[in-house]
Amino acid sequence: MYPILEFDPTPEAIIEPARVMKRLDNMPEHCVLCFFQDVINQVCIESPVLAHLGSEIGRNPIYDLATETGRIAVVHPGVGAALSAGFLEELIALGCKKFIACGGAGVLKPEITVGHVVVPTSAVRDEGTSYHYLPPGREVAPSPEGVAAIEATLKKHHIPYVMGKTWTTDAIYRETRAKMERRRDEGCITVEMEAAAFFAIAQFRGVAFAQLLYGGDDISGDEWDHREWIHQPSSREKLFWLAVESVLQF
Repeated sequence: MYPILEFDPTPEAIIEPARVMKRLDNMPEHCVLCFFQDVINQVCIESPVLAHLGSEIGRNPIYDLATETGRIAVVHPGVGAALSAGFLEELIALGCKKFIACGGAGVLKPEITVGHVVVPTSAVRDEGTSYHYLPPGREVAPSPEGVAAIEATLKKHHIPYVMGKTWTTDAIYRETRAKMERRRDEGCITVEMEAAAFFAIAQFRGVAFAQLLYGGDDISGDEWDHREWIHQPSSREKLFWLAVESVLQF
């Protein structure tokens, strides 16, 4: 058997997150993981910092954002399943229980235009992290209550969106045409690096998690089309506030 398939269901690991991060009494139970550092810098400029997550790339602040309907924690989750998983584990240890992540994704269907909202309903586990939290399997799903909250928010604001399967992969430079076509044939409409790990950890730890994406670069054609997807400040901030409203609903 390959090591990645040797799932160990033992609930306690050698290093538990609670030994690394002590629970904070004032930590909001609601949290938005925002991949847009530009939006965090703008929105949270006056928000107090509750604590920091850390790695060899430096200190990562957890902001205490006050809204009209409640407080939420806001943090950048890092990039890639492994780092994002570690940060999510530590946020759970600190006291967060309900999560919405917002970020961009490559599209496998060109009709998903730049900025179009996508709600993942499951993630194909083509990364490594999720296999340490759940038995081997092809897909993992987000929390139904989180998806329902996102849908309610989008419908309230009359925002067009599409729901579907996402392909989570560790290797952005190994998204070959054959793999892309295989994933598209099995129903994937987007590709990103973290969703499968997020959903697996949420199931393992018993917390609620769902995700909002927006259509980014297009990998479905004969040539990769960047589509200037990271230069969408209005779309990125709008997605953030949709995530904030959604996470406070459940």
